Amino acid sequence: MSDPGTGAPSPPPPPGWQPPPPPAPSYLGTQPAYPPPPAAYPPPAQPGAWAPAPGMLGAAHKPGAMPLRPLGLGDMYDAAFRIIRFNPKATVGSAVLVATVAWLVPVVVTALLSFSLDLSLDATDTASDADLVGLVGSLGSLGIGLVLVGFGSILVTGLIAHVAAAAAVGRRLTLGEAWAATRGKRWRLVGLSLLVGVAALVLLGVYALLWVAVVVAADGSALPVVLWGLFSVPAFICLMVWFWVRVLYLPVPALMLEPVGVFGAMARGWALTRKQFWRTFGIALLTLVVVNVASSFLGFPIGIIGQVAGAAVGPRYALLVLVVTQALSQVVAAAFVTPFTAAVTSLQYLDQRMRKEAYDVELMQQAGITAS
Repeated sequence: MSDPGTGAPSPPPPPGWQPPPPPAPSYLGTQPAYPPPPAAYPPPAQPGAWAPAPGMLGAAHKPGAMPLRPLGLGDMYDAAFRIIRFNPKATVGSAVLVATVAWLVPVVVTALLSFSLDLSLDATDTASDADLVGLVGSLGSLGIGLVLVGFGSILVTGLIAHVAAAAAVGRRLTLGEAWAATRGKRWRLVGLSLLVGVAALVLLGVYALLWVAVVVAADGSALPVVLWGLFSVPAFICLMVWFWVRVLYLPVPALMLEPVGVFGAMARGWALTRKQFWRTFGIALLTLVVVNVASSFLGFPIGIIGQVAGAAVGPRYALLVLVVTQALSQVVAAAFVTPFTAAVTSLQYLDQRMRKEAYDVELMQQAGITAS
């Protein structure tokens, strides 16, 4: 063999020399082939971190409960269940704790009144004034319990927003860590809830006044009232749905996870749902249907037991059994409804930020992943 440059004969190869094998064909062109998958994934880098599931090669874009990309419905529900499963104390535990404390109020009040007064539901005609006052007090304590559950659920929703954000980057928060993360935002969260609640009541009040005005103007004629009802009822329902999605739905996770105040959180929720109304509404409505069906199934056996127990103890303690049954069913339902709803809401917030603001790149940086 001769040297193509000079035409002189090439020197002989050294003893034992073998020609290199031809390169293996690659569909990646000149890019190097990827290394084979490891036999076992390494343990988490820090205590409490998420371990990638077996079979997920590298898990480069899913360091935690969800893939770091815009999410579909299946991704959200899968991530919500993962968050609940791997953070039971911070999700289910907080919801059950809040519901239990709130419902202890009507249970204790009704128990004290039942053993000192006659709270029979079918004996109000012959009951004394003290018995009637006790009956009203017991039923009023139910209202207090509902209010306490509402405020507690707001705090749990804010807490779970931090749990979901941490789970997205592969960190698991304990109940104490999640509660500490809400420091400085709790009263703002209560203020946000009061503000949007008052706004919803104002809308209801204005609509009720319009009904009064129409009825007065009709002067006994049924046709204008019927026409007004056919037009206004669907329109008002659409208005409240629009208000729910654009104003009420995403401000809570925005307030918890961003350095904004009450009005800033409302502005963020408004911006994130812009041009995403139907997607946000569809997922929120489906989640509402799912949790209501699930809570009905969870509460049905407790309701049956309560009816049997109420018939067994007699009318004097029937109201106490009713309150205890209601409290148990609400606590059991809260163990699933509140964590799942709050997790899906927080995931929708993260999804909208990834779609609109490339937030997945920031989440990768928080997870220690270099985006390529």
